[in-house]
Amino acid sequence: MTAEASPRIETEWLTLPDIVELTGESLGRVKRYLDESNIVGTRRNDVFVVPAVFFVDSAPLSSLRGTIIVLHDAGFSDDEVIDWLLSPEESIGRAPIEALTAGHKSEVRRIARTLA
Repeated sequence: MTAEASPRIETEWLTLPDIVELTGESLGRVKRYLDESNIVGTRRNDVFVVPAVFFVDSAPLSSLRGTIIVLHDAGFSDDEVIDWLLSPEESIGRAPIEALTAGHKSEVRRIARTLA
């Protein structure tokens, strides 16, 4: 699946200015979220965006960073990371982002490690 394909989990897509407004952080800090793998984004219609479901209480979901790093280590591109997180994963019975939001990071990362 490519970034242009519709993800299976419905989400809004936030631009960097949207994230600045949501989090109350500076643009520089938001860019560090990306550099430090706290979040990942993609280009859609020539605009860089991040799935809104990656944020909880106006901050990046805390369990997302380690999961992104595991997926990058497995060779996933940012687009593939987004696709995997938003698509239902048969072995956990829901999309990984839903499991992370529910506090099941160990289960999600265990499965992510098998993808290498």
